[in-house]
Amino acid sequence: MHTIADLLLARLGDHRPGLRSRERTWTWDEVVRDSAARASLARGLRRDGPFHIGVLLDNVPEYVLWLGGAALAGATVVGINPTRRGAQLEREVRHTDPQLVVTDRAGLELLDGLDIGVPRDRFLLVDSAGYAVPAAEPERDPSITPATQMLLLFTSGTTGRSKAARCSQGRLAGLGHANSAKYDVTRDDVCYCPMPLFHGNALMALWAPALAAGACVALTPKFSASGFLDDVRFHGATFFTYVGKAISYILATPEKPDDADNTLTHAFGTEASPQDRAEFLRRFGCTLIEGYGSSESAGMIARDPAAPPTALGRPAHDGVRIVDPETLRTCAPAVLDEHGRVTNPEEAVGELVDVHGAAGFEGYHNDPEADAERVRHGWYWTGDLGYVDQAGFVYFAGRSGDWIRVDSENVSALHITRVLRRHPEIIDAIAFGVPDPRSGDQVMAAIEIGAGVAFEDLDLPAFLAAQPDLGTKGAPRFVRVSHALPATGSGKLARNRLQTEGWRTGDPVYRWAGRGDPEYTPMTDDDKAALREEFIAGGRERFLP
Repeated sequence: MHTIADLLLARLGDHRPGLRSRERTWTWDEVVRDSAARASLARGLRRDGPFHIGVLLDNVPEYVLWLGGAALAGATVVGINPTRRGAQLEREVRHTDPQLVVTDRAGLELLDGLDIGVPRDRFLLVDSAGYAVPAAEPERDPSITPATQMLLLFTSGTTGRSKAARCSQGRLAGLGHANSAKYDVTRDDVCYCPMPLFHGNALMALWAPALAAGACVALTPKFSASGFLDDVRFHGATFFTYVGKAISYILATPEKPDDADNTLTHAFGTEASPQDRAEFLRRFGCTLIEGYGSSESAGMIARDPAAPPTALGRPAHDGVRIVDPETLRTCAPAVLDEHGRVTNPEEAVGELVDVHGAAGFEGYHNDPEADAERVRHGWYWTGDLGYVDQAGFVYFAGRSGDWIRVDSENVSALHITRVLRRHPEIIDAIAFGVPDPRSGDQVMAAIEIGAGVAFEDLDLPAFLAAQPDLGTKGAPRFVRVSHALPATGSGKLARNRLQTEGWRTGDPVYRWAGRGDPEYTPMTDDDKAALREEFIAGGRERFLP
């Protein structure tokens, strides 16, 4: 089975459930036949140029059926991010050159007034009275090969501009087989999909593995922490995928005595803390499997049951290395203290690369600069930092900008983030560097707390003082407090935006201005103006956020 089209056609005659919503269940045979009908419709509407189909929908059955339709037609699905707005949305869609847009009335409202390069008569509104898809027999298109492009996936944009990563049918089919084995997705699983289908998490870690294994895909239009367990029970879900923020939201819901009365067994995702993973297992009886991957690459890290809770696993092959980007030398093993902190970050922390991975990188759509950033010296560069301990386990150390220079000492933003997320009243948090008015950086954090919780309720100074693995430079100097921090479409906090705004935000910001133990006071407009004057006096106005 070398293509997604092959995987779909192999499901013909399979009368087990393949797709579920609250309203209806499709057998796999019905999924293939309904996908073939959409493939026929798409072929009839095809024009010259890239066969790209923009899809702007929630997680509804039509999305999955158009994924199948595109695969059978040899088309590319462009997953349009509904959390984008205005000029950014217009720019992203135009960049991917869609011939058709499949959407609904809600999506049409988002696109109203935007020039995305697609005339309105090329929109298919799946919830309109005139939407009809004539039946068509499933057929194999001999022009479809493993190299046929299947997806353009916008990267989450957590640390910069979003890019459209290419994914071929062959790579996605390979991920389906590999991930169904890696995450133990079998024909008997019901795979609940709360993560958006325009993102690689849902497609590469849930939809493709379910297709490869013949498992059922259960949909919810949008993630809801309060509705999560009800959905799980309704569908009899056994597996799901997540990002860490979603797990935090679920754990923030009131605990009930029957939480563990559910069908879940396991889940895959990223960025859930060891504490949240343990609490999720205790409360819901479900094991969260942390992994590493991206829309552009996969298969660099091998799972190992013996790995420490904060480790990703072991290098999957000898080409996976942690290197110094300037010298290209492999970094020294990390020396960890009793709390698991890296004591030699200058020598141990580097960028995660795959020296054999350049050939497998399929590139970005019309973005040679981004391609060149990923492939240098014949190697594939992830843009992620990491380190390897003395036992050979790989750890994630953040994105390329996640080390903060405080008083000439490197401080890990990722580690501070993990410490903050331990607080029982903090739903999510992220730490990042902001400039110091004299030299170097200071640590700032943005935290999200629940409705009815005030910053003073956190007693943050006492909490920070009680954390044995938080170094003296790690306590945030600034804390932005919100009940709803800005996030990317994939549910991750929008780090780049938060860092750019710094303390210049409408959300309350608390500042620790003195020495000794942290003591936070609200930052007023006068305080912000005085801080700006410090930058000007120090000749560092150019560093202001």
